Amino acid sequence: MTLHLMRFQPDPTALATWSSRHGLTSPDGDLGYALHALLAATFGDLAPKPLRYLGGNEGLLAYTSVDPEFLRLNAQLATPDVARALGLDAMDSRPFPDVWKTGQRLGFDVRVRPVVRTKDGRERDAYLHSLGDRSDDAPKPEHFTFTERATIYREWLAKQFEIDDAAQIEDVRMDAFRLTRVIRKTGGAGKGRRNAQSVSGPDVVLKGQLLVGHSEAFSRLLARGVGRHRAFGFGMLLLRPTSRC
Repeated sequence: MTLHLMRFQPDPTALATWSSRHGLTSPDGDLGYALHALLAATFGDLAPKPLRYLGGNEGLLAYTSVDPEFLRLNAQLATPDVARALGLDAMDSRPFPDVWKTGQRLGFDVRVRPVVRTKDGRERDAYLHSLGDRSDDAPKPEHFTFTERATIYREWLAKQFEIDDAAQIEDVRMDAFRLTRVIRKTGGAGKGRRNAQSVSGPDVVLKGQLLVGHSEAFSRLLARGVGRHRAFGFGMLLLRPTSRC
């Protein structure tokens, strides 16, 4: 399987207009669901993911294992408003390595939604979940420091990397944190139109260096992404070379 890095250049005005018209912009301005819907409208089940929107200048990045030429054929069928919003005319791609060297050191940058599943099936902030059943007696979450929250998120990320011995964190820092509301659709098949709902949760950017573990497992990690909501702008592991030997 060859993984390709895709790049799109969405038109910010067209993207905002399309998102607003379809009711897919969150109260905090997150465009993750709108981009998911645009990619699905263009490529169907072959829509690239995970993805990361870096703004008007840097554009939209996403991974895919589908032949980019086949995706370009699909893109030719997109409606004009979808094509403008996604910037399909500037769509570009390049292949990623098929084999990674065990112990290879790489810099990384990842935006994640660090949540865990509770026993009743709900998603909960991994940091709040770490308080366990002490929530009634413990200090309120806002009383905890940035450093304590960062520690929990680093541990959460390390567990994601360790699946199948894909990678090991050498160092990592929390570069950004905020609580954001994102759009999700509720209601299942056969229940009519699905309703848009605003869901709040942690929105975190983690940066650092990793060591590659098992080559195939690392490739799967890149293709799968980290954590949940990977089709909505979270979990795309961006890599960069590092000068350290």
